[in-house]
Amino acid sequence: MKLRFYNAKILTMENENIIEGELCTDGGKITYVGAERTSGGYDREIDLSGDLIIPGFKDAHTHSAMTFLRSLADDLPLSDWLYKEVFPREAKLTEEAVYTYTQLANMEYLTSGITSSFDMYMKLPAYVKACNDMGYRTVLCGSINDFGGTVEGIEEEFDTYNNSGELIAYQLGFHAEYTTKRETLEGLAALSQKLRAPLYAHNSETKAEVEGCNERYGITPTQLFDKLGMFEYGGGGFHCVWFDERDMEIFAEKGLWMVTNPASNLKLASGIAPICEMRRHGMKNFAIGTDGAASNNCLDMFREMFLVAGLQKVREKDAAACPAFEVLEMATKGGALSMGLSDCDVLAEGKCADFAVIDLKQPNMQPLHNIAKNLVYSGSKQNVKMTVVNGQILYENGEFLTVDKEKIFFDANRLKSVFGL
Repeated sequence: MKLRFYNAKILTMENENIIEGELCTDGGKITYVGAERTSGGYDREIDLSGDLIIPGFKDAHTHSAMTFLRSLADDLPLSDWLYKEVFPREAKLTEEAVYTYTQLANMEYLTSGITSSFDMYMKLPAYVKACNDMGYRTVLCGSINDFGGTVEGIEEEFDTYNNSGELIAYQLGFHAEYTTKRETLEGLAALSQKLRAPLYAHNSETKAEVEGCNERYGITPTQLFDKLGMFEYGGGGFHCVWFDERDMEIFAEKGLWMVTNPASNLKLASGIAPICEMRRHGMKNFAIGTDGAASNNCLDMFREMFLVAGLQKVREKDAAACPAFEVLEMATKGGALSMGLSDCDVLAEGKCADFAVIDLKQPNMQPLHNIAKNLVYSGSKQNVKMTVVNGQILYENGEFLTVDKEKIFFDANRLKSVFGL
């Protein structure tokens, strides 16, 4: 389908400039971004009446199907949350449950202008079917740990899901140092080198995690992973709250991605990631994730962006710290590149047609002194008018166009019985 979005403001994220004009697509690609031209030859032409087009937000770390745990395992420290609430219930998950709760999460992503997610979870055939059926783009992240999975299985998943269509990709990954024995870590490092592929994991989310690794190995998780050769082809870490200077230096030297999850880290009292300090130590690659509905409890990139900026200002005791456009880059371009989606980072000819339309004719968007600052400091889901993935409109004016909303809601509540609820 060929689409034309005209009479628009466009923030391509190639720079901070706002273009007045139009964006055109053909199939899953952007064919034009620039000043308005003569129309014609399109399947649909949409007058945006001055509203804004931006690259879709990227949820660079999440566990989508954990929507089944929303508001069920709250007000607990991370260790109790995982071992007493999450892991026992996850053991009861069925393929149908993963499918349904993944679609529920994907619907919520769309309402926040999120066009793809970097998802670490299990029962991948059901997860992939949920995304493909909806037309939602995702990058799977390996989740091996001592409770399940093998290095051989991760390699098979890598081969399978990197050849499963244009909406699905896969990156090597494992849960965390504290849930994964050294033999497995060594095997994953070898696999990363064999495949010349980046590797990702939860890293230094809590102080206790880092202290435990120091007791076991005499070094931090980041230093252990580096010593084992895990980062020879890039990758990164999720959370990265309790980094020391050497950890920061390793991430800077290797060009690794730090994915911050501020709402989850606050709710679980894990801490505040030292993003500004990381930048001072040479780290350049940052993205933002929600960490999923079990620990967040919502999947809202506007809230995450505000928290990234606000928490850094408090941590630094400097209101000028972590400016808005820097945060917006993390939520869009940075997220895409951290996931390996180099064709989804900015709005330009030949890039993937993954974007959101933001309603600027809302009180929280006026006056238009600085649109980027409005998005980060006052934007909300109410401003998301449309979400487009791979050239297909999935969400428009509050309606989901590729999924039966009422059926998903019904099934999400029916399937609570799987967990004895």
